[in-house]
Amino acid sequence: MTAKTPGKVLIVDDDRNLLGLLKMRLETSGYIVTTALREQEAKEAVAGDVFDLAIVDLQLAEQDGISLMEDLHRVLPVMPVIILTAHGSIGSAVEAMRRGAATYLTKPFDARELILHIERAMENRRLTSEVSRLKGLLAERYGFENIVARSKAMERVLEVVSRIAPTDSTVYIHGESGTGKELIARALHLASTRKESPFVEINCAALPETLLESELFGHEKGSFTGAVRTSKGLFAQAHEGTIFLDEIGDMPLSIQSKFLRVLQERRFTPVGGERSVAVDVRVIVATNKDLDKQVAQGLFREDLYYRIHVIPLELPPLRERKEDIPLLVDHFLRKYGKQMNKDVKRLTPKAMQRLMLHDWPGNVRELENTIEYAMAMTRDDVIREDGVLPAKAGLSDGPLKPLKEAKDAFEKEYLINVLKVTRGNVSSAAELAGKYRADFYNLLKKYELNPGDFKKETASPK
Repeated sequence: MTAKTPGKVLIVDDDRNLLGLLKMRLETSGYIVTTALREQEAKEAVAGDVFDLAIVDLQLAEQDGISLMEDLHRVLPVMPVIILTAHGSIGSAVEAMRRGAATYLTKPFDARELILHIERAMENRRLTSEVSRLKGLLAERYGFENIVARSKAMERVLEVVSRIAPTDSTVYIHGESGTGKELIARALHLASTRKESPFVEINCAALPETLLESELFGHEKGSFTGAVRTSKGLFAQAHEGTIFLDEIGDMPLSIQSKFLRVLQERRFTPVGGERSVAVDVRVIVATNKDLDKQVAQGLFREDLYYRIHVIPLELPPLRERKEDIPLLVDHFLRKYGKQMNKDVKRLTPKAMQRLMLHDWPGNVRELENTIEYAMAMTRDDVIREDGVLPAKAGLSDGPLKPLKEAKDAFEKEYLINVLKVTRGNVSSAAELAGKYRADFYNLLKKYELNPGDFKKETASPK
């Protein structure tokens, strides 16, 4: 494992004694430190070097620390900044965080507390950068379909992916059909140390039992009817890389025992073979089934379940991340516009409303098929309401409610979805809903909805 590179820290303070003390403490902790007594020195430092973090005093000689932080961010936008403040300046410190500071510390502070804040800020920056890198890799190689991550749910998934990708631990991905399990498996491979080696995948539900065993482990010539030559199985093909077994819940019990041996011993025996073969692979499995129930029913081995359930990863269905729908729609409009040589610019507000109210049992795959169909059928540069989904989309199959109650429930749910999509921006929400701002505000008041509850959360001091 490579040694961790020490972080480069810039400290800006007009108190020479404090500057020297901070420099000494941080260098003792292994950081590379540059100091600046004046604002201009700090600006020149970031113009000539790249820093992992800056510590800036709120009260400086020529300008306040917040405006200096903004100047530094114009050069290094992703550099975390910790603001140092005196007692009585908490309001200013909170304002600093609103304008981009990672956190703040109140003087006098403990050296261990400072180191903790630095480590936390650098880790948050690393995770943010890693998530962006994952998105870039997937956008470049496999499209952007399931990695749209405006929603908190998908951001959390990508954060977990960034943490576990460098390990060799077995990953268990659970999610409904169409949520993007294969794409996440590829993301794990691309972000791992095995990325230059093969990524091999197989759908365990797509092959009969005899053929699946041969596909996974290979076979010797003459081992069964039709085995006219020796075949190298997928585990052997994935050596030093990653193997992805989709629909693991459909693997027959007879093969599960052999798969368990691979997980335990990293060895397998080809069909008709006499010698076992050693293999070095990272295993990722996925299913849309409830394997706890499968185990209880005797359809899945309990010992295998615990072997594959090392790092569980739950993919949210599209109905739980509806704020991603407009971004996904934009992507699919561009994708199929290019394929079909059509210039369809957007959906009408009512067409988007229909998409937002649909439950999407087929998830992102269903949404993509819907947009592809709409693109193929439209003759205009916009897609209208009748072009996206059947009129019954979004209606409940439950018992009928009184008309007034059903109308109110529909209206409130619609407002919540629109506010989620626009992150509480009332002007954008009113435009999407096809309402005047005043009328939209009246609706919010009627259902006691506060736009501020839907705005992007601001980090709060720990």
